[in-house]
Amino acid sequence: MKKGLIGIQMSTIKDKIAELGAYGTLKACAELGYHCVEVSQVPMTEENVAGMKKACEEFGIKIAALSAALEPMMPGMPGEYLTTDFDKIVADCKTLNCDMLRIGMLPMTCMGSREKALDFVKRADEVAGRLKEHGIDLYYHNHHVEFVKYDGEYLLDIIKNNTKHMGFELDIHWIHRGGENPVEFIKKYDGRIRLLHLKDYRIGEVKLPEGKFDPETFMAAFTSNVEFAEVGEGSLPVKECIEAGLAGGSEYFLIEQDATYGRDPFESLKISKANLEKLGYADWFNLD
Repeated sequence: MKKGLIGIQMSTIKDKIAELGAYGTLKACAELGYHCVEVSQVPMTEENVAGMKKACEEFGIKIAALSAALEPMMPGMPGEYLTTDFDKIVADCKTLNCDMLRIGMLPMTCMGSREKALDFVKRADEVAGRLKEHGIDLYYHNHHVEFVKYDGEYLLDIIKNNTKHMGFELDIHWIHRGGENPVEFIKKYDGRIRLLHLKDYRIGEVKLPEGKFDPETFMAAFTSNVEFAEVGEGSLPVKECIEAGLAGGSEYFLIEQDATYGRDPFESLKISKANLEKLGYADWFNLD
C-alpha cells in the first residue's frame, strides 16, 4: 500500500539547536519516534552540517529537504543564497544525502506587481534548472501572501503557471489562511508536489490588555487570535489533506508549528504524532 513519510520541519525546534546542538536535537527527534526532518532556520555551519550527518547515520534519519532562499528577503539581510552561495548549498545537499531544496518565500521586494513576481519566477526557475544538473530539485513553499491577486490570478498560481523546473511544497495552514480549501487546492497542484506541510489552524481566545478598552485595541486583539495548533488539535481536515497530497505526488509530510505558546516544542510534536497515529498513519513515521 502506498504511503508517505511523516517528519519534522525543523523551524519548529530551531531553539533546540542552540540548546542541544544539531546532533543532540536530531537524537531527541529520533527518541520521539521521528526519522525524517526538513532543515529550516538552522545555521548551515560546518559544525551543524557535520552534526546532522552523524545523527542521520547513527539514528536512521532521512533529511527530506534543505532550505535556501534565492536572495535576501530584504536588502542587506545576512545568510546563504542560491544567487551567491550556489556551490556551498549544493555541497551541503550532497553531504547530507538530500536531493531537494525548498524556497521558504519569495523576497518582499519581489511582490507588489505581476511584473516583479514574474521576474522572480524567471530567475528561480533558471536556478531550479541548474540544480537539476546536480540531481537536486527545487520547491517553492507558500504562505498566505501568495494569495494576493494580480490581474485576477493568485500569485501562487502565477508562479506555478510560469515555471517548468520548480515544484511546490504546499502548506495547509497558509492555504486556509489565504482563503482557500486546502484539500481542493492541493488537487490543483497534482504532479507538482513532493512535500506537504502539516500545520494545523485554530482560533484562540481574544485577549485584551487589562484595564484598556477602545475600538483600536479591541480590533487589534479581535483580528490577531489565529494560532498555530498541534496537528489534529485544530480545525483543518488533516486526513483529507494528507490523502490529497499523497494522490498528488507528495512523498514527505512535514509537521510544522510556528509557535507553541509556552509548551515545549518536543511536547507539541508528541501530541501531533499521537493524533496522526490515531488517524491511521503510525507506519508513516518509519523509514522502511
